[in-house]
Amino acid sequence: MFFLLSKVFWLVAQPISVCVLLMLAALVLVARRRMGWGLWVGGAGMSVLLVSAYTSLGLVLIAPLENRFVRPAVIPEQVSTIIMLGGATDGRVSSARGISELNDAGDRVFETLRLAQLYPAARVLLTGGSGTLAGEAESEAAIAGRLLQAMGIGQERLMLEEASRNTDENAARTRDLLGTQSGPVVLVTSAFHMPRSVGLFKRVGLAVVPWPADYRSAGNEALSIDLANPLLNLSIMSLALREWVGLAVYAGTGKIDSVLPAQHKQPE
Repeated sequence: MFFLLSKVFWLVAQPISVCVLLMLAALVLVARRRMGWGLWVGGAGMSVLLVSAYTSLGLVLIAPLENRFVRPAVIPEQVSTIIMLGGATDGRVSSARGISELNDAGDRVFETLRLAQLYPAARVLLTGGSGTLAGEAESEAAIAGRLLQAMGIGQERLMLEEASRNTDENAARTRDLLGTQSGPVVLVTSAFHMPRSVGLFKRVGLAVVPWPADYRSAGNEALSIDLANPLLNLSIMSLALREWVGLAVYAGTGKIDSVLPAQHKQPE
């Protein structure tokens, strides 16, 4: 139920949806001869679009998330498991064409590959089912696993967790698969997604070495007008708002300890 509610909520809460709904509401108000209210509501919808698409507000909001965790200054000598969270593949296209198509978060896959080459004895656990409501696409874990095998990672090293649909389930099902660990566990996901991920893994009893990838900001942006990149700005704004809302909801429901989990002492 939590998965379904989160999907439905974001369908209407993302900035472009808010803008469209407000503009539709404005049209209804104008049609009912409530011109004043119609202008106010329409103006609010247009403001949401302008701020989201033509300013750097999205970058300002996403930077604290991406700056929260850093890769270790001194990497562990040995690693028992490398975990990569799903979200880096396009399930619909990959399933239809029988390939491994990456999306904007594809850096996760390449960082996982680099770590797998750096630690040839480590297991590689890919966690992620189908993120669609209908669940008709191939699992994210299977798609990423196919790509890693094509790039030289042996099948015997891969562990696929294909049932989880969100980060909460990623953490719980990964914990069940791994059991007791004898060495450091490295977690690879997008930098903006790392605070929520680490908080969830900590809650299920897995201390991880954060390995953020897929940065969207330089980390030092100031609020400004940006007329050149409206689609990119809108995308980053949506990512940032979704992650902040996710953190607030997970903290409010007790799934993580705080709204913005902090970097903890790395496991030896």
